[in-house]
Amino acid sequence: TSEQASGSSAESRPVTLMLNWTPNAHHVGIYTAEQQGWYDEAGIDLTIVEPADAGVETAVASGAADIGMAQAESLLPARAAGIPVVSVATVLPVNDSSLFSLADDGISRPRDLEGTRYGGFGGALETEIISALMRCDDADPATVEFVTLGNVDYLAGMDADQFDTAWVFSGWDALRAQQVANADVNEIRFADWADCVPNWYTPLFLAAESTLAEDADLVSDFLAVTSRGYEQAVDDPADAAAALTEAVPELDPALVDPAVAYYAPLFVGQSGSWGEQDEQTWTQFAQFLTSAQVVADPVDATTAFTNEYLPE
Repeated sequence: TSEQASGSSAESRPVTLMLNWTPNAHHVGIYTAEQQGWYDEAGIDLTIVEPADAGVETAVASGAADIGMAQAESLLPARAAGIPVVSVATVLPVNDSSLFSLADDGISRPRDLEGTRYGGFGGALETEIISALMRCDDADPATVEFVTLGNVDYLAGMDADQFDTAWVFSGWDALRAQQVANADVNEIRFADWADCVPNWYTPLFLAAESTLAEDADLVSDFLAVTSRGYEQAVDDPADAAAALTEAVPELDPALVDPAVAYYAPLFVGQSGSWGEQDEQTWTQFAQFLTSAQVVADPVDATTAFTNEYLPE
């Protein structure tokens, strides 16, 4: 209620938010709400930290962070390993992942990946996604060479001919290649091949089961403000981009401005409200992870998420 919001600033609660990655356009709603002073108004003294080496799920479960950001492909295995965290909101209703490559290589659909080199982290999910895409397009995944890279500048690696494709978010690395480096690139967007690979939530906000049980107000108050921040970014992307670059001056406005403009219409799903997650999306992705052997035993996806703490 507004009474709570105005009356609670005297006793503000410290809240630590651990991001899933370094700050980027996915986080614009948080920085917009922070710049507007909305967390303060809700009695939240917000500290934003970058991800811990041990993983965000572990940090949130241990209380090192109150709220975290991660992705379904790490949250489900964490739950399978007994780490008691739950997804409480999704940033994007539709996964913005794509495989991108230099246009000269002519890789515009999964069958074009035959005989190419994929640069990535060497994870089982990467192998399964590429295999599923290629099988779906009548191609042989065994012809792809997997090159383990770690965290590198993908465009530079492609220019140096170290690998041909990499898995990125369309609205960040692929956009950077196009907008900032003026590179001509192709993309195979996962969402365009939804019959072959399932949608999943990335990035998402998560909290510990203990926090949901003992301090539900903290989570719902945080999400009410954060939701407002993302809705503001939808309404005024230019202003939201300015808030992000002001808060994180090392980011290049030449990337942030088009990236926020790209994501603004994508933050809110068909339901018309930000953050909502769908049970079928979770269940299908959990089945995919099991078949990919990313998780050894089937994991109950229905308990991995909740919409209960989102604003009405």
